[in-house]
Amino acid sequence: MNEIAPPRATVPDPVTEAKALRYSGPLWLALPLVLLALAVALLFTSDLFRSLERGAPPIEKLTFERTVLDQDGIHIKVRAGGSEAMTIAQVQVDEAYWKFKQDPAGNLGRVATAWLHIPYPWVPGEAHKVKAITNLGTAFEHEIAVAVTTPQQSRGELLPQAVVGAFVGILPVALGLMLYPVLRRFGQGGMSFLLALTVGLLVFLFVDTVEDALELAGEAAAAFQGHVMVIVVALMTFLVLLGIGRRGGIPTGLALATYISLGIGLHNLGEGLAIGAAFATGAAGLGAFLVLGFTLHNITEGIGIAAPLLRARPPLMSFVGLALLAGAPAIVGMWLGSLAFSAHWSALALAVGAGAILQVIVEVGAYLARTGRGDAWVLASPTAIGGIALGITVMYTTGMLVKV
Repeated sequence: MNEIAPPRATVPDPVTEAKALRYSGPLWLALPLVLLALAVALLFTSDLFRSLERGAPPIEKLTFERTVLDQDGIHIKVRAGGSEAMTIAQVQVDEAYWKFKQDPAGNLGRVATAWLHIPYPWVPGEAHKVKAITNLGTAFEHEIAVAVTTPQQSRGELLPQAVVGAFVGILPVALGLMLYPVLRRFGQGGMSFLLALTVGLLVFLFVDTVEDALELAGEAAAAFQGHVMVIVVALMTFLVLLGIGRRGGIPTGLALATYISLGIGLHNLGEGLAIGAAFATGAAGLGAFLVLGFTLHNITEGIGIAAPLLRARPPLMSFVGLALLAGAPAIVGMWLGSLAFSAHWSALALAVGAGAILQVIVEVGAYLARTGRGDAWVLASPTAIGGIALGITVMYTTGMLVKV
């Protein structure tokens, strides 16, 4: 009998399969997007939401972001929130209704901004309460604690701000770095102590930066999800910088000092934003005592930057670059804060700084462990604990000089 041979299995052609995937890939990518667009269009064009309504008014929210006082009256920048567009119908100042001009005019959509120009004869040194009332009767209050003329920005004022920024940023870091020749005389134990001191300084800066970022986030419009934004941005910054820093191996020496300077610089950017914003509102008590307080507070930052360099002999220009990287952002922060301070942007900048500082804490801690012959328990030694505690104590104590 003749046996019937089984059918031969067909072997797929790799070239044909590759072509099929190349042409079908975009189709499978576009199909879910098209279906999603159709579902969204159907959802908003149907009467589904109308059938679920119970006659409740839409949710309205209004955030006061910036206040400017001049000879023409009160000017306030507001940002709308809530579920639908809102209309500002009336404005009260000190319980009296006043005419106002809105720029741009019309309804305010979600997260849209507008300026309210109120020709109110405010009194210097006194407090004023502004109330914005929507067409639905919702009232939002804003208090001007002390009315003073908002400084007008000019080229003549940018230079003094830069000088103040250099005093609170560049000068103290440079003074700390000038102790480098003395620090080099320390032995292994002294070096470990300085590295632990650096960790303590950075831990305080991290906590202080996160606290300031969360405080500013609470003043921002609810739509920005300020507190969540701070945590997410800080973690993303930490992961990105950690990946960049470890791409060429674990950073040591000048590379580690550069990362420390970057983290401190971003923190000083936040300090500059706060000082600049206070200057713009006329509430900056930037007297000699406050500038001196910032200087003393930041000198220890220069010591922390110098700690990873004790076994190296970097050129002089490296120290200049490190001082500028850590201190110059304070100048930029002062300019930005005085010209266009915004709570959510400032919170975002501080969140980036917090993530950078956290990355530096990890790297300096790892470097400290490696100096202890790879033993991670060196972080729990009396020397390390003492250095970390001293760093936190010094930053906390000197920080009392700049909290007003």
